[in-house]
Amino acid sequence: MFEVDDQHVLVTGGSSGFGRHFARVLASRGARVTLAARRAEALASAVAEIAASGGKAQSVVLDVTRADQIDDVMKQAEARFGPIRAVVNNAGVTATRPALDQDERAWDSVIDTNLKGVWLIAQAAARRMIDNKTKGSIVNIASILGLRVAGAVAPYAISKAGVIQMTKALALEWARHGIRVNALAPGYFATELNDDFFASESGQALIKRVPQRRLGQLSELDGPLLLLISDAGSFMTGSVVTVDGGHLVSGL
Repeated sequence: MFEVDDQHVLVTGGSSGFGRHFARVLASRGARVTLAARRAEALASAVAEIAASGGKAQSVVLDVTRADQIDDVMKQAEARFGPIRAVVNNAGVTATRPALDQDERAWDSVIDTNLKGVWLIAQAAARRMIDNKTKGSIVNIASILGLRVAGAVAPYAISKAGVIQMTKALALEWARHGIRVNALAPGYFATELNDDFFASESGQALIKRVPQRRLGQLSELDGPLLLLISDAGSFMTGSVVTVDGGHLVSGL
């Protein structure tokens, strides 16, 4: 039931971090994966890595905030790999500083990518699924910061809260078309991007506030992702699946 074999899956933000990992996992399960991001060189590296492991992958350069690019890029991806059956809506950025010091440019960057970009990708993908008469799954990558806040990341937390509400709204409207929309909300995970922070005194203090007293490993997102993408989650839509070591239920 967790199979994605031979399904065409689009992964945004696929050049690094969560997106690159998700693309590897899906390709290892037999999916045909299109990785989308702004950095062509990093995308090429990710595709080569998947191909070397025997997976099927291609890349498309895409800025998710550019509505004028998205449909053409999806058509380009489908020309080789067939109709898109699922989307991992993962592209995201952050800006870390106190709210009083956040400037308009930082706000626009975070909200445009994390909220508007997720909306545009979901909308374009749903239109194509309906036109292709294809039932599908859209998984929006949210965060536990969409459900609970932390200091110095106000625009990010606001954007992720919007993604969660968007997920529920789209799930309601698109269920009649056979399109499921769910959100995956990770907690704190170990990646190459945050090693230095979590080795610091502040990072170690944060880890101690996670009930399991550790960071998540990327592989611990694989099962939840496959549940939401595959027919194993066929009666799930509008759901928010948290993977956070119990962080959300910890005491304040």
